[in-house]
Order: sequence, then structure tokens, then C-alpha cells
Amino acid sequence: MQEKKKTDIVEKIVSLAKRRGFVFQSSEIYGGLNGCWDYGPLGVELLKNIKEEWWKFMTYREDVEGLDASILMHPKVWEASGHVENFSDPMIDCKQCKSRFRLDILVESINAKKKKKYLQDFSSKIESKEYIERIQSLKEDEDEINTVFNTLLEDENYNKSLLAEINCPQCGNKGTFTEARQFNLMFKTFIGPLEDTSAVVYLRPETAQGIFVNFLNVQGSSRQKLPFGIAQIGKAFRNEINTKNFLFRTREFEQMEMQYFVKPDAAQNWFDYWKTERLEWFKNLGMTTTKLRYHDHEKLAHYADAATDIEYEFPFGWGEIEGIHNRTNYDLSRHEQFSSKSLKYFDEETKEKYVPFIIETSAGASRSFMAFFVDAYFEEEVNGEVRTVLKFHPKLAPIKAAILPLVNKDGMPEIARKIEADLRKNFKVFYDDKGAIGRRYRRQDEVGTPFCITIDTQTIEDNTVTVRERDTMIQDRIAIDQLKNYLLTKILG
Repeated sequence: MQEKKKTDIVEKIVSLAKRRGFVFQSSEIYGGLNGCWDYGPLGVELLKNIKEEWWKFMTYREDVEGLDASILMHPKVWEASGHVENFSDPMIDCKQCKSRFRLDILVESINAKKKKKYLQDFSSKIESKEYIERIQSLKEDEDEINTVFNTLLEDENYNKSLLAEINCPQCGNKGTFTEARQFNLMFKTFIGPLEDTSAVVYLRPETAQGIFVNFLNVQGSSRQKLPFGIAQIGKAFRNEINTKNFLFRTREFEQMEMQYFVKPDAAQNWFDYWKTERLEWFKNLGMTTTKLRYHDHEKLAHYADAATDIEYEFPFGWGEIEGIHNRTNYDLSRHEQFSSKSLKYFDEETKEKYVPFIIETSAGASRSFMAFFVDAYFEEEVNGEVRTVLKFHPKLAPIKAAILPLVNKDGMPEIARKIEADLRKNFKVFYDDKGAIGRRYRRQDEVGTPFCITIDTQTIEDNTVTVRERDTMIQDRIAIDQLKNYLLTKILG
């Protein structure tokens, strides 16, 4: 019952997102393109506001510079980064129903109770006393069950036989999976008139490499000294085998990344610093604190010395919305090797040359959009009716204020239009004169507008208006000439 309720919430959010112009399925009139989404009128505003808040937080400080690198890069960039060789995921097919799955996603979809049963059934077929003891000692600790299950799955001696225990989620058959094979996630295209190996380029799977290859360009032109960072917001593309959960896993998305270059012996301190800073950013923009957590990586990527994820509790479970990594000096060293160009930093204080370590903060704009959207969604009963409201932080809300003349007569529309024109210079506002005032309030609640400004008979008498606050529904009487300052104070906090 609880799982169905969570599924219902996602369905309601997807429906609301389409109906009110936040997100549409890409190419919908042609049946849609899986894993691709279009942001509608309100969606582009929300996404823009999230990116602007991130940009201000990251670059409106003296030690971080901005960059916008090209999507297409020299193919050797991706050889140096390891993407050509290593950027792949294990993929399996069901021989019975022909469904295709990414192995890690398939494993994620199996709950801990079922994994424990698979392990217990499997324990009679293995010889390792260590594994048998670990399986027999399992309690109801979900993290421990996942750890043991994943450890066995990654062991070449046991992964095939453990896979044979798992039922296909599509057709329910057991023992029908093929062996896992690697599938490169980069989109390949060609540059120039010839479609041959000499013309191959890739749509970037991440924005970070554009920062790394421009490290000395930015450092030299901005005269920055270590530690300093380079921030970038941009599109990335991954040929995901399985897209899922609305905006959570898509083939085209935007990343908000910052690479912070530090002295090697200071890397851990800066890792801890940015770990704290990034979590606070989500909290300060209104995200529910109890739905945020760190998830430290036990198994690290080949380039990392430490890694943690900031996770949000979506209706479908905990999911990563940002990663913080100590990438060591791997990336710059590899680009030095493949380009034969020095990327060492000269430290004027110590008179040394060295390759800096890098602390990375990498957030998905699309995933952040979804997390803020889910977190803002509420249903509550007001006067016997269900009120649907998106409780966005005012800085993120697509529309900051709605202008509502109580009736379309007695000079109210003219005053309302004048207020609209004045506020529109500073805020995204919406004019609505259709329907009962209560119904208009509900429409604005549903899209997350924090303030509704009503022009009524008293406005004619004393040049004041009613300002209704979305979350509390409390109404204040504000002079028209004070509206701009009132909204600025409320929005900026």
C-alpha cells in the first residue's frame, strides 16, 4: 500500500508538470523519445532559477572563476580521461522476453528482503567460508545486505551463478539472463564530410574535462593562485541503457560542476569544506533537511581518493543529486601525458612546480529540478477541499507574484495593469482576471507562486492591495508604492 502511494505521488507530479507547463515529453506528437524531456514555460523559469542560484553561490566569491567550454572536444580528450576505455556499464539481456537491463539498475530495483533470500538460497552453492559466514550472519540491515550482494556479484567466481538466481522483472523467469557485457555510454558522431574513424568525435558525457584542459588558460588570464576553482554549467549526453524515474536518469541533461584546484596536502580539508557547503546550499533553498543525507563511497572510481554523494529521498527511494570527489591529480596528469603539454602550477611561495589535486562538486541541474519539485509538492485539506501546492523557495519559484483584479470593472483592471507593468521590470509576474478569486488562488498555489496581489474596492480608496502568502494563506495590506520593496524583502529573505 505504501509503495502504491509513493508511485501515485510520482504520477501526480508528472501529470502536474505536463498540465501546468513545467515538463513535456520530447517529440510527444511522434510518440516521444525515451529519456529526453522538454522544459515548458514554467519549467525553463524554475530550471533557470536553480542554475542562477548555483552560479551565484559558486562564482560570486573571489576564488572561483566561470567557464563555458565547447560540447565537442578533441577525441584525445576522452582517451586521456579514460572514457573511451572505461566509460561503460555492464548490460544484460533476458533470453526469454528480450528485455535489456543495465546490471546496476537491475540490482537497485531488487529490495533488501528479496536480496537476502537470494543470498540464503545461493549460500548452499558456494565454497567460500567467508561468504557463507557473512550471509548466515545477515540481519535486517539494508546496507549490509546490499554490500554482501554487490560483493558477490562483482566476484568473477560467483557473478554468473548469482545472476542465475535472479528473476527477470519483466517476464518473471529465472536463470534467463545473458552474461553481462560492457556498453560504452558516449554518443559518437563525426566532424567534417567523411564518416570514418579519423573524423570521430563524441558528445561530451560530462562537463569536467572542458575545465581540466582549460586549467592554465583560466589560471593565467585571471591571475588566480591556489586554491581556486573553475565553475561551469552545460549540457552532457549519456547513452543510458535504461532511463527511468522521470528526470532522474535521462540521456540529455545539464550539469553544474565546479573543479577546485588545491595543493596536494590540503585536499582532504577542502573536500570536507565543499562537502558541507554543498549540502547547506540545498537546505538554504528550502529542501527538507530530513530528506537529505551523505552517502560515502566504499568503492571508488579509478581517479578518486575520496567520494561522497548528497542524496535526496525521492518517492522511489534515495537517489544522488550531487557528487563531491577528491579526484587527486589524475586528470591533469593524464592530459599532460596525452597532450605532451605541461599542466603544472608554479607556486610562487615555495618556488615549486606541481600538478594540483582537484576537489570536484558535480550536481545535475535536471536532478536538482526534480528534487526541488518533489520536495515542494504538497496536498492539504483547506475548508473541506484538497489544495495542491508547490511550496518552492521564493528564489526558485517560476512566477514571483500574480496580479489579480477582484472584478473586471470599477477601474480595478486599469490599476492592476499598472501594477503588473511596474513589477514586471524586476519580477516574473502573471496577470489573471478569469474566474472566482478563490479559484485563481488555487491555480497559483498549484504552480508555486509565493504571492498573490489582489486589487479590490479598498484599493480605489487608499491605494493599498491585499498580498496573500502562498504557504500560510495569510493576507497583508500593502501600499502600492511599497510592493516592490515588500516583494524584494520577502524573496531575498
